[in-house]
This record gives sequence, structure tokens and C-alpha cells, in this order.
Amino acid sequence: MPSTAISAQGTIVQIATGIGGAKTITAVTVGYPAIVTATSHGLSNGDVVTIASVAGTMATPINVAGWVVLYKTTNSFAINLDTTGMTYTSGGTATPATYTAVANVRSFSDFESGSAAEIDVTNFASTAKEYRLGLVDNGSFTMTIDHSNADAGQAALQARRLDGVSTNMKVILPSGTTPTASFAGLIKKFTKSASVDGVVTASVDVRVNGAISWA
Repeated sequence: MPSTAISAQGTIVQIATGIGGAKTITAVTVGYPAIVTATSHGLSNGDVVTIASVAGTMATPINVAGWVVLYKTTNSFAINLDTTGMTYTSGGTATPATYTAVANVRSFSDFESGSAAEIDVTNFASTAKEYRLGLVDNGSFTMTIDHSNADAGQAALQARRLDGVSTNMKVILPSGTTPTASFAGLIKKFTKSASVDGVVTASVDVRVNGAISWA
């Protein structure tokens, strides 16, 4: 049987560095997931958008930042929101984050390495220890890169390490049915090292801050 393994060659790591032009929303479906209509939006699966100015009873839950674009077509995309029982009246914009690729990435590891906490729910009627799972901790994301002072993506990583601001990131695998992971991260470390007859390398530690969405 031919291998179905995903090749790592061609993987792209990106960090959000700005915002793009707002896309005009003309409709949002009722149901799950919510389908947003925005003609010729130009977005990609895994992009993160801020939705604003949608009118109707769905306004409160939908008009926020951080929606990940899913199942995109030329004129629509889905978001992870259940609008059952709500209404769309009019209007709306979707403003995407813009991303810069991080150059010279050699490897990454520990992605989705975290685990859920165990909550002890044992009581007097229990015949053995009983547990429930708490919130999932998505752990850390570690990259090894060849350092470059000229690369904008690496500069953005270092800037976020210094200011401590959570930033959107994407890992785009070269193949597969859901090849793009979108998540917010805190840049904890950007450590450089060098040796004789070698290049300057850097180890970058990113704390995943919330959920990871695959698109």
C-alpha cells in the first residue's frame, strides 16, 4: 500500500504582522457552522478575521475578533459559530489579519503536546476514583531556525518576545485534507547559538494561547 505520510518539505510558518482590507459581508446563514457570504473575499482557510457591524440578533456573538476561516469558497466561508435561532438583518465586514512567513525554519516540535487537566469528582458513593477532563492545554510549539537579521518574520517573532503580546500564527503543511493550523501564541524565547564552521541558529519557544483550529 502506498504511503500516505505528509512530507514536511514545503511547510510554512507565518506570524501575523498587520491587517488587510475589510471584506463586505452580505449574508450570514442560520445554523452551524455559520456561512458568511462575502463576494470575491480572497481569504484562505486558516486566515483569522475580525467581524464587525453585523446587524440582527446574532450581532453580539459574531461581532468579535478571532474567527478562523473554514471551508472557504470564492464567495463565502464558514466560522465556528452556531447561529441557530438567531437572525441576520444586514451589513457586516470581515477584516483579516495579514501574515509574514518566517524564513529559514528547519524544524518544529511539540505541537499540540499539551493535555487536559484531570478533575477529581470522587464522592462518598464512588467505588473507585472518578475523574473528568478539564480544559485542554495545547502546550508549546518549538522551532529551530537559521537566524537572519534581514527577515521580517523573524523580526516579528523577536518583537513579540519583547512586548509579550499574544499574536496569531499559522503552520501550513504542504499536503493533507486540513493542512493549516491557526492559533494564538506567546513568544517566550528566541535564543541564538553559533559554532565554528556553522551558521547562527535560533531556538524559538511559542506558548499556544488557546485553541488550535485546523482548516
